[in-house]
Amino acid sequence: LYSITFGCDPLVLTQRSKLQQRRAKLNQQINRELRLRTGAENLYRATTNQKVKETVSLELSFVNSNLQLLKEELEELNSSMEVYQTDSEKVNVPMIPLGLKETKEIDMTIPLQDFISEHYGEDASLYMAEIKEFMDLRQAMRTPSRNGAGLELLMEYYNQLYFLDQRFFAPHKTLGVHFHWYDSLTGVPSFQRALAFEKGSVLFNIGALYTQIGARQDRSTMPGIHNAIDAFQRAAGAFLYLQENFSHAPSLDMSSPALSMLVRLMVAQVQECVCERITLTMEEDDLMSNLKAAQEAARVSDVYSLVLQAMSVPLLKDYVPFSWISVVQVKTQHFRALAHYYTAIALCDCTAKAPGRVSHGKLVLGKAHLRKAIIRHEEALRLHGVCKMLRKMDILQEVLSYGHTRSLEKYSDIDQEDDFCEIAEAPEIQSHTHQKPDIQPPDFSLVRITDIFHRLGPLSVFSARNRWVGRHVCLIREETGLGLTLRGDSPVLVAGVLPGGCAAEAGLREGDYIVTVNGSDCKWAEHAEVVRALKSCSERGVELDVITLHSHEVHTWNIINQISQCMRFLSLCMPEIRWWMLQDGSKTLLEQHKPKIK
Repeated sequence: LYSITFGCDPLVLTQRSKLQQRRAKLNQQINRELRLRTGAENLYRATTNQKVKETVSLELSFVNSNLQLLKEELEELNSSMEVYQTDSEKVNVPMIPLGLKETKEIDMTIPLQDFISEHYGEDASLYMAEIKEFMDLRQAMRTPSRNGAGLELLMEYYNQLYFLDQRFFAPHKTLGVHFHWYDSLTGVPSFQRALAFEKGSVLFNIGALYTQIGARQDRSTMPGIHNAIDAFQRAAGAFLYLQENFSHAPSLDMSSPALSMLVRLMVAQVQECVCERITLTMEEDDLMSNLKAAQEAARVSDVYSLVLQAMSVPLLKDYVPFSWISVVQVKTQHFRALAHYYTAIALCDCTAKAPGRVSHGKLVLGKAHLRKAIIRHEEALRLHGVCKMLRKMDILQEVLSYGHTRSLEKYSDIDQEDDFCEIAEAPEIQSHTHQKPDIQPPDFSLVRITDIFHRLGPLSVFSARNRWVGRHVCLIREETGLGLTLRGDSPVLVAGVLPGGCAAEAGLREGDYIVTVNGSDCKWAEHAEVVRALKSCSERGVELDVITLHSHEVHTWNIINQISQCMRFLSLCMPEIRWWMLQDGSKTLLEQHKPKIK
């Protein structure tokens, strides 16, 4: 497969490969400790021996301690943002990317073979190539590369899941396959038989991969900023689509509050990129450019404060990594400080370049904004120092220190010894943005695929939701012809049968689908091809394999008939039902729904 070759990261000697391998190992260890804890808890509840209870209690405390250490290590690993940042030497404020959800390798060969044999009535060994192709695609999907090819791979697998759902997942029957996925932040395993869990997890990874691509962009250039904005907007769209279309997820990272928080986080990072674009192109001594930058920075601070609120809801406050919360708090203070700094520059420097000197009132107000900027910068540095993970990020320390030093130097330049009594209170900067984030839902139509199991036949007929009965008939042409009319393509439908004709005598009925002609498969054949094959039949006739779909009407009548039989049985014990039966209620019900056989 092209997508497997170019969209799968072989994880060989790269920093990300080591990270993935460590995460997988930690997930396995956490899963083992969880099983040990479950067994110990069951034993503790079951035993009545006090000595055994004390031993089990001691073992439980040891297991819980191990679990806590493993989860903290995994949290530190998952929240390690440095792995996904740009390699550029330019200084960029780090973004928050998401790690991909891990999944167990599963073997669906036997369940798929059984379903092909039982439901489709075909030799499952003839479909081993298709089954292997699908399993290879799933294996490659587990480790997508961090680029457009990796996204294409995930979307290809997601689209194939639609066909898999239609082909093999009947409404009231499962394949018996458990899809195992690990929480992207805690590593807690979850599993479900529903294919929706598999689809939702893949969609989550699409959004997570967009966050990694966005965080990796060099935002010191205009193309890098545009690419980052696009990636974070698409990540927000993926998480929003997941929130709106998938419910009752067993893992916390796919719950509605978590997805809502992630959407807000992506929107905030888009807004941050917009602010960076403004500051990258602004003229430092231009009044309007500085005021515009101040409003954009205030907007970034406001949206990050909303993210902080979303992270503080009861369900998430103990779930979101502390490093994430710290980064959001730091950015809230940092960009508010920048808003005051740009306002001070507009008041003190830009107005001074206009005709006449800067007024004393503007100078005092500018100093007030600088004081607020310094206070906010110091708070950002304090919050940065509290988090152990952030202290390891030299680039963030460099950005915060630079902003703080710049504000101090500017304040020192305009400070005068005789104006210490003239203290003004700087108002808060009104936030405003010149580009609102445009959340873009995933467009899966961009990745065109072919149904791997297309040989089973067109989905309009040959799906897990339809049931049919197959028959073999032999038609011998008479002088008046075969006595039938055909309609449609793929597969061709018997639109009408001439009474008394050879088709009627052979057992063909209106509504039958022709699947083979003289042993040649024609499920995907066009109308003209089937007509040509029938006309070319010899004197010995033509052999057809046809199927008849179970109509919804027949299915409903069968259900009502079963209910009626149960009620007749219950009437032997329940007088109320016996009285209703005497009123001929069940007979009326059956007559109303009995299908008309033509």
